[in-house]
Amino acid sequence: MNLKPFVLLLLAAFFSFFSLAQALTAGIAPDVLVKTVTNEVLQVIRSDAGNSKKTMEFIETRVQQHFNFVHMTQLGVGRDWKNASAAQQKQLAEEFHALLVRTYAKALTEYKNQTIEFKPFKMNAGDTEVKVRTQVVQAGSKAIPLDYFLEISPTGWKVFDIEVDGISLVINYRESFAAEVRTGGIDGLIKSLQGKNKTHVTANKK
Repeated sequence: MNLKPFVLLLLAAFFSFFSLAQALTAGIAPDVLVKTVTNEVLQVIRSDAGNSKKTMEFIETRVQQHFNFVHMTQLGVGRDWKNASAAQQKQLAEEFHALLVRTYAKALTEYKNQTIEFKPFKMNAGDTEVKVRTQVVQAGSKAIPLDYFLEISPTGWKVFDIEVDGISLVINYRESFAAEVRTGGIDGLIKSLQGKNKTHVTANKK
């Protein structure tokens, strides 16, 4: 899936602001959390548009605690996850985390003037997983659905998947990850992710 740049921008925005609001958001309903964080971070992005170094630092220091990157990596790796050792699983999660964050940081610097609409939210008492629906709106184009999947944890709601126009962001990696595992095993996938992350770091320094 070739995600449109402005969708990546929003995901980066959403990632980057979560940890900043941690102390205030742990007990907030997931839809309120998504709406509050998204609206506030878009203001931050617009004030710093074009500063790629600052954007990268902002995301990498804010993203840690409100996304379940282990669960996201497990979904991306699929059936091969159970064949990885605990140490390999840790490496996979770290590298996939880094890949996502750096990809979004790069996209974030291109943010323009899209707006976000929030859809009605339904949640039953006792739900431990929920879906918060939004859509990205820009003049002259069809709105793109952008949905967040969150799960409850001892420290509040955490994102474990995102769907763009009905397509899972993390499961979208599954085919390419499986191909890497078939070719070089779990270690081969880890090395591939490390190579991609190294490329991102090198490009960011130029």
